Amino acid sequence: MVKFSAEEAGNLKIKQLTEAARELFWKFGIKRVSIEEICSTANVSKVTFYKYFENKTDIAIYLLDTVYKESLEIYRNLMSSDIPFEEKVRETIRLKFEGTRDLSDELVEDILGHPDDELKEYYADISGKILQEVVQGYAEAQKKGEVRKDLKVEFMLFFMGHMMELANDERLISIYGSSRDAVIELLNFFFYGIMPRNEDKRGKKSG
Repeated sequence: MVKFSAEEAGNLKIKQLTEAARELFWKFGIKRVSIEEICSTANVSKVTFYKYFENKTDIAIYLLDTVYKESLEIYRNLMSSDIPFEEKVRETIRLKFEGTRDLSDELVEDILGHPDDELKEYYADISGKILQEVVQGYAEAQKKGEVRKDLKVEFMLFFMGHMMELANDERLISIYGSSRDAVIELLNFFFYGIMPRNEDKRGKKSG
């Protein structure tokens, strides 16, 4: 995956290319956009494109990684804040919704459905890191009684590990109409499902 220093990332040509690619990918998906279209939208030559990126997947992964790092910083700041855990859950879902609202179904399909090997490898790596981050934080919250005590950490790992697979299931997509809406529903189901029941909050045995 291509990496730039902060100074390089501020290069006008790189910014033009990445902004154009993001606009096109978010609207039409990765597979339906050509390097020629990116260059035309960015008003940059193909020679310049290949000076910074090897191919279309390279710039797509660069963009996705930038979004991931920005989202991770926001998530960590949220989880380390002093607001109640239930409010953190609500805010997490809101942020997830905001983050996916502008994504086309085509882009979600390109990422979750049948990505090329390079994109698949990147997504598998990043998904593992996200999974580890979230489960670790929720395991700590469980010790404080902020997550259902009867919920097994292994189940959280299992569910989150298969969440994207479920979001790409045609049967689920047919219910919600799009992969993006299926993802949001799964996130809602997970985050609200881990919250303590009213009986748990009162210190009584759930039944």
